[in-house]
Amino acid sequence: MMNYEIFKEVVAEKFKSYLPSQYQDMTLRVESVNKVNKKLDGMTLLDESADKNVSPTIYINDMYEHYLQTENLQEVLQKAAETMERAFTEAPVVGNLDFDSAKDNIVFQVINTMQNQDMLQDMPHREFQDLSIIYRWVVKIDEQGVQSAVVRNNMAKQMGMTEEQLFKAAVENTRRIFPPTVKSMNDVMKEMFIADGMPAEMVEVMIGEIPEDKMMWIISNERGVNGAGSMLYEDNLHKLAMKLETDLYILPSSVHECIAVSADMGDPYELAEMVNEINMGQVALEERLSNQVYHYDKDARRLTLATDTPNKRLDGIVAEAQLIYEAGKSR
Repeated sequence: MMNYEIFKEVVAEKFKSYLPSQYQDMTLRVESVNKVNKKLDGMTLLDESADKNVSPTIYINDMYEHYLQTENLQEVLQKAAETMERAFTEAPVVGNLDFDSAKDNIVFQVINTMQNQDMLQDMPHREFQDLSIIYRWVVKIDEQGVQSAVVRNNMAKQMGMTEEQLFKAAVENTRRIFPPTVKSMNDVMKEMFIADGMPAEMVEVMIGEIPEDKMMWIISNERGVNGAGSMLYEDNLHKLAMKLETDLYILPSSVHECIAVSADMGDPYELAEMVNEINMGQVALEERLSNQVYHYDKDARRLTLATDTPNKRLDGIVAEAQLIYEAGKSR
């Protein structure tokens, strides 16, 4: 069984031999790639004679996980080569897309600032509490999922868009393309059981009724993809807080969703300990958002860190993110 470093060298040496002849003159490049919360070793194929070099990326880290499961290097290389070939032939190539249409398809995502400092240096972004708002270009949405590309500095330059322009576009586009949702945990569980074929009457008996102010509420979007950013739409938080007649604590369960509870349900520091334990034990590294808990003040209509110490506490929402809140209040 090879360790990872040896495996990476072997893959770099042998990978092209598993590809069809039209790829043999391309240059294989292995580079460190900054992804959300981690770095990966990405493998690309570049055509030195082409005017534009846009290549799909295969991650050697994923190949190594496959290798650990199968202990079959040939199978791993063959599967990776098939994936690379399929990506070249089927996937839309961002470099050939119409940049004029980009402004209608830019959305935002929230990630942890501290865990992604290197990646953030190469992309337009703005900070919000301990998080950063970054931008994605949605290339395609179909029954198979969402295909998008992170907007890095070079892409933003090609688009001719500043960070401010990206932000303004993303505020509107994200709400339209990925409509935010707020559902009670009860309703989410009922939907899951009914989708699995359980009769609705049985589901009602099994789930039972919980007072609204004792429920957990799931904040996400209709796709359930990168939905944690939906907490930035203040109008949804305000409606929930007014329904419960309390302030809210927001628990970031992953980059895909947050959980809101009545502020009467617990101490924010104890809730933060719970979030940390769940993050460390149950959430994949690339999906972790934050170990913090946020407080939504229904009267001031502000979202702040609930567990910050007084001398470090941020005074309300970060100024640049105010546009999201104002957009929400105007609806």
